Amino acid sequence: MQDVDGPENNDKGALIKDADMSTFMTDVIEKSMTVPVLVSFHSEWSENCKQLMPILEKIINQAGGAVHMVRVDFEKNQQLASQMKIQSVPTVVVFSGQRPVDAFAGVKPEAEVKEFISRFAPEMQPSPIEQMTEQAALLFEEGDYQSAGGLYSEILQTEADNPEAIAGLAQCLIKLDDMDNAGTVLSNTPKQHENHAAIIAARAALDMAGQMSDLGDAGALEKAVAADENNHQARFDLALILWAKGEQDAAADHLLEIVSRDRAWDEDGARKQLVKFFEIVGPMEPFTVRVRKKLSSILFS
Repeated sequence: MQDVDGPENNDKGALIKDADMSTFMTDVIEKSMTVPVLVSFHSEWSENCKQLMPILEKIINQAGGAVHMVRVDFEKNQQLASQMKIQSVPTVVVFSGQRPVDAFAGVKPEAEVKEFISRFAPEMQPSPIEQMTEQAALLFEEGDYQSAGGLYSEILQTEADNPEAIAGLAQCLIKLDDMDNAGTVLSNTPKQHENHAAIIAARAALDMAGQMSDLGDAGALEKAVAADENNHQARFDLALILWAKGEQDAAADHLLEIVSRDRAWDEDGARKQLVKFFEIVGPMEPFTVRVRKKLSSILFS
């Protein structure tokens, strides 16, 4: 057995260890009587394991002893894997009170992994980076984009690949009307984070900002729509202006109206714009759920 170099929890030993059948009882079963223990089954050949392991190690070290982890090489410990019914890697099993209490398989984003672990170690404290990220988000919501951007930049000096900070800084720059630098920040997104929800939202917001130029006057557009309900371009432009004003439902209603009248208009442009709205807001937010339901009823009626 090899203790991993890194923080130690006083006299309780390393927070992260490599274990096998001979040490499993001591390092997992007995240890789980005093602290939750994550058992991470991994293989050297697995790309998914290579993605997940650094996330696990980072969270365990940040937790400062609130939870421990044991790494088990799947290939070298087939008997143990079979006894625990492990069928794929990576698989993470949580032991507490000498028994397995929960598990997950595959790669998950860092936030999901931390939320999973914190259910068994509620005393885990937010890391300094997480505290800064939360503060930056609050400043952004308050409209202090300069200060929020400064915090996100500071985070990136420590964690250059932090997707929340990359997206947050880009969103601040968009609000400050600095589209070129916002695009540059997003272009530096690491490949593994390209599909992160915050990155997708920031890219959609940047695209939206580009669309907002030369849209015209909202009052004039409202008159144009009132005079001709099939003036889809005026209705579309009005929807973008309403969105920029924070009138999300009104903006969505105009786009839904276009879809109901002529889905094919502008190569399905109204529906595509709604999808962009969903990306900006987030897939599970009430707005997205509500408007998706309306869109589905129109498309499949």
